[in-house]
Amino acid sequence: MMKRWGADAAVYSLKCYAAAMLAMYIAFSIGLERPYWAFLTAYIVSGPLAGAVVSRALFRLIGTLAGAAFTVLIVPLLVQSPVLLIAAMAGWLGLCVFLSLLDRTPASYMFVLAGYTTGLIVWPTIDAPGQIFTVATLRAQEIGIGIICSSLVHGVVLPNSVARFLRFRTQGIVRDAEVWSRETLLPVPNPGVDTERRRLAQDITELHQLSIHLPFETSGPAPRVRVVRAIEGQLAKLMPLGAAIADRIAALRAYGELPESTAHLLQDIHEWVDGLDDDLARVEATGDALMARCTALEPEIRAESGWPVLLHMSLLARLSGLIDAHLNCRVLKAQLATPDRTPVSPRIPGLLAEIGDRPLHRDVWGALRAAAGSSLTVVIACALWIGSGWSEGGTFVMLASVFPALFAALDNSLPPVVGFFKGTLIAVVLGTLYAFAILPALDGFAEMALALAPVLLVLGAMMSVPRYIGIALPALLGVGGPFIVSEKFGADLAPGVPVNLATFLNSQIATLTAILFAGVMIRILQTAGIEHAIARTLRAGWQDLAERSNRWAMPDVQGWISRMLDRHALLDPRLAASGKLPGEPLYDILRDLRTGVAIGELRILRGEIDPAAQDTVTRVLAGVGDYYRRLVPHQPPPEDRELLARIDTALHRFNADAHEPVRRRAALPLVTLRRSLFADAPPFAAHPSSPGAPS
Repeated sequence: MMKRWGADAAVYSLKCYAAAMLAMYIAFSIGLERPYWAFLTAYIVSGPLAGAVVSRALFRLIGTLAGAAFTVLIVPLLVQSPVLLIAAMAGWLGLCVFLSLLDRTPASYMFVLAGYTTGLIVWPTIDAPGQIFTVATLRAQEIGIGIICSSLVHGVVLPNSVARFLRFRTQGIVRDAEVWSRETLLPVPNPGVDTERRRLAQDITELHQLSIHLPFETSGPAPRVRVVRAIEGQLAKLMPLGAAIADRIAALRAYGELPESTAHLLQDIHEWVDGLDDDLARVEATGDALMARCTALEPEIRAESGWPVLLHMSLLARLSGLIDAHLNCRVLKAQLATPDRTPVSPRIPGLLAEIGDRPLHRDVWGALRAAAGSSLTVVIACALWIGSGWSEGGTFVMLASVFPALFAALDNSLPPVVGFFKGTLIAVVLGTLYAFAILPALDGFAEMALALAPVLLVLGAMMSVPRYIGIALPALLGVGGPFIVSEKFGADLAPGVPVNLATFLNSQIATLTAILFAGVMIRILQTAGIEHAIARTLRAGWQDLAERSNRWAMPDVQGWISRMLDRHALLDPRLAASGKLPGEPLYDILRDLRTGVAIGELRILRGEIDPAAQDTVTRVLAGVGDYYRRLVPHQPPPEDRELLARIDTALHRFNADAHEPVRRRAALPLVTLRRSLFADAPPFAAHPSSPGAPS
């Protein structure tokens, strides 16, 4: 997103520094007791994209206010009952973690903030419950100052546009998708194209997350979110279409049944995809001509049609769909680049009319597990504090409760916690140097700002590099802590509170101990690890397939594709981390995606044909549901000869239907089911005497 150690990183660091100094100056000027909260918030909210900074600031402010409100409500009621107070605090954190993991959008940040804000307010001041309202109010004010300053600086001073970055990423993703489709159409397909094409799921998820920040764009008019959603939908179609086309080409070549006219068409489509540009009139005219050729070459399905004929028809139909999706991607990309809402093509209104909310995968059991772990961490930390009588126990519990909330979405939270520990060690060294050597010798805000500048600018630049942010951020938080961003250094932190080196080191020891404790808890609570996450993701897709297989309501095929691609985006990194290949049959979620699309096509067909023919479709759909109910993660799929027989019976039945459109519409999903679920089965056989039957 940013050039490593280049001008972009330098500008970003300067803006972060300016926002933090402005927030700190305002906090000092109006006499706030904890100006470091304003300073730290300015850095935490910062980001390379102006719209994302504003949206994150809003989510953080909402979360902070919710957490502060809960604190003010619950502490006066339960302060005399420590057990109930601990239970309420642990339950609140768990609830917020649970909701954040179910949301899975940038807005989930407000749930995380609401969860651990209560701990930041309550635990350090638990001995003075009468001050809870004052502390909560001041914290909201201090954070509000930091949010406003960061949003102002990043949104006004050389803003880095979300819309511009989104357009840039969209161009790259569409271009990559075209390369992958082009490779699929080669006479000898590139064996690595399937692996590359699977990256499209992560790319679509990235576009979806970026588009959430568009309403907060500050540098000019932002494109419509619906246009981005439409691009996501068209890109999502390319994955099952590309996989289906590659499968049909391979099968027809294996049978030696790929007609020369179709081979020429494949070459022409390859050249068309390779030559796609921004000349929409030419792209649409040539694309429509190629789709017309696909339709003209489609063989008519008859009772005597054998397996090669069905495969050939399926290939040409999916090729037409591929052309249409790429054409739509180009049209929508052009629409995204326009500053107004005037359609760049007659296709635009229809494409936008089809768009709804993109459903995402929700791992309820995973969220419950993380929520329970967060609550348990608070309970055990409080027990250790109470049992030991440690004077710095409030700091220990406060920080120990932050990490489960911050890293709950990760399958393995230990590496970022380790990085945080390393960054905190750096912060201890820098904090000691500043608090007791440099800052006590200075006088006034200007000298303080200049003294902090070298370290803050370096750490700010490091934050722009993903590789170093895990160490730079905690180091920066330590530099901006209460012992440094204060009116006095090395003598008094606040009236009547002596601060010497021993006090400072005790606080740092509590911080480091809290990080180590959080790491131990994470290690214990995440023993299930990636294998369970993989199993839950697979099982969720299979349960969806089983439940939707035989419904009579009209299916939301596009919504199904979106949800399955989201699962695919979650599953692929987990498979890579566990040493498994995404394309392995046991973990091939794209196979399930194609099956789900075929189920949708069959359900639509069933609702439109004569009741006498519906039973044949119902038997296939019910069989598919039973097949997916029997699947077990990490185990080979069961052999289901009965389902294969039902699919073949349906092909025989509909190949002989009196209506040609019905024959075609039935053959497409049935061929997909047969190739997806029974790729190694013998070819479908028409009547033995039919000319299209394989010998």
